[in-house]
Amino acid sequence: MAVAVAGALAIGGSGIGAGGASSLGSVAESAALRNISAKKADGTKAAKSGNAQQTWRRMGLRELKKAAKSDANCVLNSFGDIREFFVRTPCKSLERRIFAIGDDAGNAAVVSVAWVRFSTRHQAESFETLHKIHGNGDITPLAGSLLGMAGIRFTANHYGSRRNGTTITIAEAESAKGNVHGEALKVLADVSSYLPRP
Repeated sequence: MAVAVAGALAIGGSGIGAGGASSLGSVAESAALRNISAKKADGTKAAKSGNAQQTWRRMGLRELKKAAKSDANCVLNSFGDIREFFVRTPCKSLERRIFAIGDDAGNAAVVSVAWVRFSTRHQAESFETLHKIHGNGDITPLAGSLLGMAGIRFTANHYGSRRNGTTITIAEAESAKGNVHGEALKVLADVSSYLPRP
């Protein structure tokens, strides 16, 4: 799992502007973000039901914007060793979502979620084993232009994944504005990995 590059949110009317977290550090950390670990179980329960907006609300956050895309060509939408795996073992389908999530204090994060489906459980298990090795490639997140983004860099440092039969779910989270720190990003990625394949 290697880094991928997306862009910085510039979503009109959502309170997210260009520049990234480093230049917007004056935004105060909200109570929702400070207590997000305590709300992880509630968020996970909502995620399992497939309701993303309810998932964020259970954690004291809200969905600012989202984009989605379906694609059957995993080779063209991956890189590194992960792409080489898809050359040998084609996927059945690839569903990707990207979410902008924020709180009432002006903090925001971006969450990328991908669902990769294979023909057999063995193929999914092999992919899961390979994907857990940091730095060997990844599924390419949706283009940041779908959310009007510029400057967000997915590092794979805040990552969650889950296998359900022949489907692997991969979720990554990064700060877009303000004080969304490592623990909150990790919780967002973990919880998002429970969202079922659309």
